Amino acid sequence: MIILGIDPGMAILGYGVVEQIGNSLKVIDYGVVNTPSDMKTSQRLTVLFEAVGQLIERYRPEAAAVEELFFNKNAKTALSIGHARGVAILAAALKGIDVYEYTPLQVKQAVAGYGRASKQQVQQMVRMLLNLREIPRPDDAADALAVSICHIHSIGYQRKIKDETGITI
Repeated sequence: MIILGIDPGMAILGYGVVEQIGNSLKVIDYGVVNTPSDMKTSQRLTVLFEAVGQLIERYRPEAAAVEELFFNKNAKTALSIGHARGVAILAAALKGIDVYEYTPLQVKQAVAGYGRASKQQVQQMVRMLLNLREIPRPDDAADALAVSICHIHSIGYQRKIKDETGITI
């Protein structure tokens, strides 16, 4: 199973492509898509939309996992992130990819085992779970890998419940 994780942002959108093989996880690719602040919003959103579409075409993920917007006191920042989330979700949907959304709390819980884990703790767990020598950089890419891992763990848990009880979550 290949999962595309996305940490949305207007200036920097992080992505992480992770493959689950049996019980192990393997990084296929990770990085960021940058858009310059002097570009018009419509152009920046177009760049993000096209980049996510190209990632899906290149890696053929089974699903995309996108981090949900956390509460932000700055309304302008929140709207900007919301726009980036929207085009990422739309790009995946138009490519026929199922999209799952996870809160930062869910991501931290799935990756570090504690919903209030620090950013550093989550990044160290990403490094360990993916057998990487160093923490992935920049932070947005590490966050996107964490979202991918969260989805893989979530789907695994749901399948286990269904296998053991017959109940679909």
